[in-house]
Amino acid sequence: MSRTVSSWILSSARNSIVLQEKGRLYSICIPNRNKIKWKLVFSKTCLYPAGSCSLDNTFSLKKAFRHTSTEEEHFSFQLSPTQINDMLRAGELSHKILDLNGKNANSVLKFESNQLASNTPIEDRRSAATCLQTKGMMFGVFDGHAGSACAQAVSERLLHYIAVSLMSRQTLEEIELAVECMKPILPILQWHKHPNDVEYREITSQYFENLRVYWQHLLDLDTEPGFSLEEAMICAFKRLDSDISLEVQAPQENELMRNIALQVAFSGATACVAHIDGVHLHVANTGDCRAILGVHEEDGTWSTLPLTRDHNAFDEFEIRRLKREHPRSEEKTLLVNDRLLGILMPSRAFGDVQLKWSKELQHSVLENSCDVEALNIYQYVPPNYHTPPYLTAEPEVTYHKLRSKDKFLVIASDGLWEMLSNEKVVKLVAGHLTELNVQKPQLAFEKPVNLGYMHSLLLQRKNRGIASLDQNIATHLIRHAIGSNEYGEVDQEKLAAMLTLPEDLARMYRDDITVTVVYFNSETIENYYRNN
Repeated sequence: MSRTVSSWILSSARNSIVLQEKGRLYSICIPNRNKIKWKLVFSKTCLYPAGSCSLDNTFSLKKAFRHTSTEEEHFSFQLSPTQINDMLRAGELSHKILDLNGKNANSVLKFESNQLASNTPIEDRRSAATCLQTKGMMFGVFDGHAGSACAQAVSERLLHYIAVSLMSRQTLEEIELAVECMKPILPILQWHKHPNDVEYREITSQYFENLRVYWQHLLDLDTEPGFSLEEAMICAFKRLDSDISLEVQAPQENELMRNIALQVAFSGATACVAHIDGVHLHVANTGDCRAILGVHEEDGTWSTLPLTRDHNAFDEFEIRRLKREHPRSEEKTLLVNDRLLGILMPSRAFGDVQLKWSKELQHSVLENSCDVEALNIYQYVPPNYHTPPYLTAEPEVTYHKLRSKDKFLVIASDGLWEMLSNEKVVKLVAGHLTELNVQKPQLAFEKPVNLGYMHSLLLQRKNRGIASLDQNIATHLIRHAIGSNEYGEVDQEKLAAMLTLPEDLARMYRDDITVTVVYFNSETIENYYRNN
């Protein structure tokens, strides 16, 4: 990014027309990848009430170099390479599956993840866990809007709902008996978390009680063997969204828990969750997060296999679904300016009860609440609001049987896909894999090995450029997403400018970005087909 472009960003922000009302920021137009898009932009919202945990320290490195306003007198886009790397790598997470005695039967080899905030605090969330009472691993990306409360709650709870949906009747009975007898219950999930990942500790007991009500409901169904994986994922998504809606309607004496329930229900989140068990891959998607496979073809080329559809006004299937569910008299008002009722870009999401409840219910709940403005809850009933619900959290589930040529899965929030195409993402991951393999030094130790010899090898490794390469592939993707020029190369000046954009401007140029890349164990997949 040249100095001219950097200056244009700053001057355009200072001269932009914005309208402020009730804690929300509406911007007239947004430059994005050299295109002008009309878009509703929410300002930063407060997620945690007083006395609760906070995200203030989660990305402290990034905030240290980031301007807070375009009105600052001494405004600079300058960052050193070290500062850039510190900011990009602050949210890195990676986990490699243990190979016990060379017999790793897991089709997942490892996963790498990262996040970069645009909003303050970041509204995206991510989850990764190993199922302990059933088979498989789960990975989720959650894109919040109107605050991070809903995405936070869904990221903590959804994988538990899916895992419970998959349990056998016997396991559910054992867990219920343990709870009744006040004994420790069997662990359901083993989480793989970043040290700075936050959670709603104050409301964990209520979340557990509602999860228990759900498994009691499953026991009452008296069905065995239970749900298929697709049915389990759909049921879990719908049940959690229903619980989010009911929790805010229930009487609650604890003001903190009441406030959290309000913020969760009146904000929203899209979700994309993958469940991987051996060669069986299921992806459940609600909204506009996205999942794709990177496929290494026999001729050495790479191809892309999309596993989700973006649920928005640009998808013909979604348009037809919405028209089926509402009267013909509303056809022209369902989607306005490519948004649901002129408000929301995704057409499926958790929370967002403003687009699901009747006007009367909304009024009743908010009337009996404390100061909703202090909670940044936006009270607005759109015009032509006649036949709710207009929004659903029901996911579309895609099944894919993994092949040895399926090398990796990428799940990301729309902040990545707005910047990079599916094909570009696969190309970057594939290129990163190749570069790592080529640059990995073949260490042929001379005996005896001394410190001088080891130092020489380390210098060779550094000279080959490995030290400058992002080891985490999610970081590599984020670096290219916000820093690539028109030639597809990372422009250090542009990268610095995009990272130092002040809080009142960053959202105009980039969204929160969350990326998780799952690498598959080709040998395990090949053994499956060989043995079957």
